[in-house]
Amino acid sequence: MLVKIFSGAVQGVDAQPIEIEVDVTGSFGFSIVGLPDSAVKESKDRVNTAIRNSGLSFPMGKITINLAPADVRKEGSGFDLPIALGILAASGQIDEEVLGKFLFSGELSLDGKLKPVKGALSLAILAKKKNFRGILLPESNAGEAAIVAELEVIPIAELKDAVDFLNGEKEITPVVKNTREMFSEQTENFEFDFEEVKGQENLKRALEVAAAGGHNVIMIGPPGAGKTMLARRLPGILPPLSLHEALETTKIHSVSGRLGKHSGLIAQRPFRSPHHTISDVALL
Repeated sequence: MLVKIFSGAVQGVDAQPIEIEVDVTGSFGFSIVGLPDSAVKESKDRVNTAIRNSGLSFPMGKITINLAPADVRKEGSGFDLPIALGILAASGQIDEEVLGKFLFSGELSLDGKLKPVKGALSLAILAKKKNFRGILLPESNAGEAAIVAELEVIPIAELKDAVDFLNGEKEITPVVKNTREMFSEQTENFEFDFEEVKGQENLKRALEVAAAGGHNVIMIGPPGAGKTMLARRLPGILPPLSLHEALETTKIHSVSGRLGKHSGLIAQRPFRSPHHTISDVALL
């Protein structure tokens, strides 16, 4: 039986749709085609064990997984969940029709629990753009994905929960967040306040001019003079992020895996402090 299920591959800070075709026939074997990397190839062992340890039936037969488009390299472990659900649907354990309404992503543990993936926000934006009803992904990623309005973000703790939800046997409340309210609450919530700096009047004036005019600034001085301390407080006097800029910043942090478990929209301008001896490769 042939089943199609949808996921996404993150390219840069954006995601593009990936159609996963699962076919189960009467012979024997398990193959994944469509330019998968090592993490995707290894998913067959995780998926097999996770299905069995979740109390579900792994079909006996030749399983062929095709990740389309075939000329795009598939990276990461986020294809575990859609591959597992596709196999279960192809073996008649999930209603095939409901699969086309959602986008799926998640890494499976051997016991069937879901681990977080990178780029959940980009995947949620893709789901909204492609007019999917919602997205199923690990609980840890639900907060960042819920930034996208008018999209059902279904948090999944383990594989069995996803199967029961798709079969209508279990209700899971979608995660909902008010993006504009989150944005307004965090805009002025700075960890380091420029007002805390005592003295350094000339340097503070230089930073105020640079912030107001959008200029670069270089600070030279001995260790302990206060260069990093002042630079760390510079975002507090920069113009606030617009909602669009905040969304772009959050996407970058999401793709790089730097969003915390309960983090939402990033409303402050980020500050990075690489060591002055850092190499070009490490800096990038």
